[in-house]
Amino acid sequence: MTPKYRERIALYPGTFDPFTIGHMSIIERGLELFDRIIIAVGINDSKRSYRPTAERVEQIKNIMADEPRVEVTSYDGLTVDVAKDFGAHFILRGVRTVADYEYERNLAYANRSISGIETVLLYTLPELQYISSTMVRDLDRCGYDISRFVPKSGPTEHSGTNTHY
Repeated sequence: MTPKYRERIALYPGTFDPFTIGHMSIIERGLELFDRIIIAVGINDSKRSYRPTAERVEQIKNIMADEPRVEVTSYDGLTVDVAKDFGAHFILRGVRTVADYEYERNLAYANRSISGIETVLLYTLPELQYISSTMVRDLDRCGYDISRFVPKSGPTEHSGTNTHY
């Protein structure tokens, strides 16, 4: 009797404000490890979002439209609860810095403790390490072209700038 195969589903949570080429890299590399990835755009009341959640979800759906193994949703609440809702046994996260590692390590311990869900950390590629959503937002807010920092998803209307995110 052969063991039953369990689909490897990972939840990739974040605010994705905006979704960058660094995020895209984590997904592309994560698809080498997982059968499916659920991108979960979190609603975080402690962060002031640059763009509405629904707009970020739609933008990511457009970017990922040709990848059937990726689903995009939004959520409010605990990450482990939404992971369970989707049958995900893994949380996928990207790490750029030592500070990111310390933060993610502690979250991983807590999440595993309360749910049994494992966290998989992927290190950002060196050439993308400096890219953060905060940096991209600041550049956009000041009128700089951010197209090299965000995946192509078609032009969108946004606060007087011609961005592609």
